[in-house]
Amino acid sequence: MFEGDFSELETFLDEIWLRREKSGFYYTAEQDRIESQRFLQFLHKTNELKSNKYIGVIHFDGRNINLLPKILYNQNEKCTDENVQSAHLHVLWWLSYCRKVKFPNYQTSLGDTKSDFFEILIYLFSKYTRELLSNTIYQHYEEEQRELSFIKGRILTSEYITENLAKGRWHKINCAYDAFVIDNQFNRIIKQVTTMLFQTTEIGRIRSTLGEILFILDEVSEIQATADECANIQFNPMFSCFETVRDYCTLFLRHSVSFSYKNDLKLFAFLLPMEYVFEDFIYGFIDKEIEEIQAKSQDSSTYLDKEKVYALKPDLLLKIDGRRIITDTKYKMVYADQNDLKNGISQTDIYQMLAYGVRFKINDIVLLYPDTVKREALQQSSIIVRDEFTDDIEVNIKAYQVPVIQRALLNDFALAENKTIMEIFEETKLALIDRIKEIYINL
Repeated sequence: MFEGDFSELETFLDEIWLRREKSGFYYTAEQDRIESQRFLQFLHKTNELKSNKYIGVIHFDGRNINLLPKILYNQNEKCTDENVQSAHLHVLWWLSYCRKVKFPNYQTSLGDTKSDFFEILIYLFSKYTRELLSNTIYQHYEEEQRELSFIKGRILTSEYITENLAKGRWHKINCAYDAFVIDNQFNRIIKQVTTMLFQTTEIGRIRSTLGEILFILDEVSEIQATADECANIQFNPMFSCFETVRDYCTLFLRHSVSFSYKNDLKLFAFLLPMEYVFEDFIYGFIDKEIEEIQAKSQDSSTYLDKEKVYALKPDLLLKIDGRRIITDTKYKMVYADQNDLKNGISQTDIYQMLAYGVRFKINDIVLLYPDTVKREALQQSSIIVRDEFTDDIEVNIKAYQVPVIQRALLNDFALAENKTIMEIFEETKLALIDRIKEIYINL
């Protein structure tokens, strides 16, 4: 498919890597030292592409490359359009529990948007935003500076003296005052994101909806804002319904890269790192669905070394009936195999968990991995480490797979017809609740 194009595609992805938003939950400082892209592996000998831990879509040279979750891939079966559509719905369900994104609970009859995950996101954003703006427009107090024939707010003394009084225009007064306006920072960001998406999507009905949003915001100024500027916008309770729009805009600004490349060829990529999506999903799921467990994420108060250079940041610090349990999520392929005592669990992960247990003085460590469609599920893998240097403390490290796949949907996509995302994955949600409770109650 990409014969002869690998070098240009690889150069393009390197450019995306350098231009990506270097902030936010899905970015780590360690990545800043890596200059070459980590989205795809290029197998030049076999002329193949292999996805790393990213999901999303790349538009390059008239082609669309969809990156799907590896846990849903079975190399022994042919990948059909329905398999791709099922994968998209799984990603939407996982994202629905993430803390940084709020998805409206729409019907899943997405029509021709099913072939491209990014088009699904654009569809959801455009539909929700257009319906919201049709009923209410976000207005906000912002400072304006104008010449008036009367005093309003405060007088800009310096400007009044130099620009008006000195020129005989004493009757015009330079004032600064707060005005309740539609042309505010948030509406400018909505317009910025909508314009970007309008230039990217190829589906007519989505472009039509985005065009309606741009028509409503016609009087709003055009700007170039960052994802952080968008994420930091706060709303009073009267406008809390706009939080979903803000989260969508943040998502698009943080994970989209669009620019001209070689002779003004418009290229685009929207990519999410699955390892952090999985972590965020597990935290959000426990926090929302399981009352018995108190979850705290990314505790960074403990260091490995005395000089406090190497911070230890377990994904989750859980409290259950007064007990503290460290939990780390790993978006990796593990399995049950009698011939492999490690079951696919890396030695590096075990070293990391041991450091957590010793430094946090917590005996119980849990590793959570997603289930996959390919191999037999790993019910439990246990390792007990006794540290002679810390009074023979025992660190119990246990690894489990948790159900995050709706297997029936992979075999019969008709199950998704006329249902919401939550209805489609209700059975998987209940299975995941039972599995998490079983894991932590039996520790």
